[in-house]
Amino acid sequence: MSKVDLIIIGAGPGGYRAAEYAAKQGLKVVIFEGSEVGGTCLNVGCIPTKTYVHSASFEEARERMATVVAQLRQGVEGILSHPNITLVREKGVFTDVNTVGDYTADNIIIATGSETKWLPIKGVDDPRVVDSTGLLQQETLPKRLAIIGAGVIGMEFASVFQRFGSEVTVIEYLKECLPALDSDIAKRLRKYLEKQGITFKMKTAVENIADIDADVVLMATGRKPRVQDDFANAGIEYDERKGVTVDENFMTTVKGIYAIGDVNGKQMLAHAAEVQAIHAVNQIIGKEDYIDFSIMPAAIFTQPEAACVGPTEDQLKEQGVAYECKKSFWRANGKALAMGETEGLLKLFVAPDGQMLGCHAYGAHSADIIQEVSVLMCKHTTISELADMVHIHPTLSEILKAAVD
Repeated sequence: MSKVDLIIIGAGPGGYRAAEYAAKQGLKVVIFEGSEVGGTCLNVGCIPTKTYVHSASFEEARERMATVVAQLRQGVEGILSHPNITLVREKGVFTDVNTVGDYTADNIIIATGSETKWLPIKGVDDPRVVDSTGLLQQETLPKRLAIIGAGVIGMEFASVFQRFGSEVTVIEYLKECLPALDSDIAKRLRKYLEKQGITFKMKTAVENIADIDADVVLMATGRKPRVQDDFANAGIEYDERKGVTVDENFMTTVKGIYAIGDVNGKQMLAHAAEVQAIHAVNQIIGKEDYIDFSIMPAAIFTQPEAACVGPTEDQLKEQGVAYECKKSFWRANGKALAMGETEGLLKLFVAPDGQMLGCHAYGAHSADIIQEVSVLMCKHTTISELADMVHIHPTLSEILKAAVD
């Protein structure tokens, strides 16, 4: 049995980032990965889907995806070749509170990610039914694609496959798509995608897959934390649906064991896993940081894309928070007009003291604009201070400035 400083289970964005950071701090690290390094995001998630978004055809997308994923996976392999890191290519399993496989450590980080949440619908074992991984493995473009779920995964694939030439139908139980997005923005984006040819069936429940007329059916009803039975061997509390129980520092119910990323069910985003990784390692080495986990930007890469940071307008109303909503439109922006990308709206929510509470938008490169808002929120910038900041002309960043001028 070999003793090390830190054991990490899972080499996705959270796991490999934790390994890299800990190794640079001088810790001896062992990281377990039973599948490919890079996790869901790199291999079958955000990177492959973004390759599809930026490809002209289905055939080009498949070729580029293989190249891009291989290149990035090689990069992660390079990170994990650090002399302080040992990569064990097998599933990490707890035998007791300090032991995983043939290694023991006082500090352990669980970063096992998430998996597809399959709804118990009649006929779900129909060979036409796939999850996002299965859809990315399709060798021919589906003539008719039905998507169950209008969340981030469903909307991104709907946008991409409609552009490739599939007849796309999205079936959603809720009254609106993208529940994390401001409802006004979500509705406008859905209406725009409808004009492009996507059929939406909102407030509709699927009772039997046999009722769906499609060549391929994508189950896009979300993801659930990937918990393992062996967590109990270490005395770790977890819930099959909610994930591993953690405190504000991502420590589990067992001292010295942390759970980061999708497996804790808090913020299921690759970049959330990465900053949680940094914070967990900082806890282990006794280093202070000032990461504000309440400011967590996110993006949806439909065409046009959408992005957000902070609460929706509906949430602000429900919470009784005083705010003013400031709007600006892509159609009034010179760069957007020059690009031929005039579809889009930005909503900035501002407190009475001028602090930015949040921002939701859809339109070309809205993720980049929301990232600027996120930075400004982290630095507690007021809208009067933003109004005094010079923005390059002509750029899409002027859309944000226009909201406060």
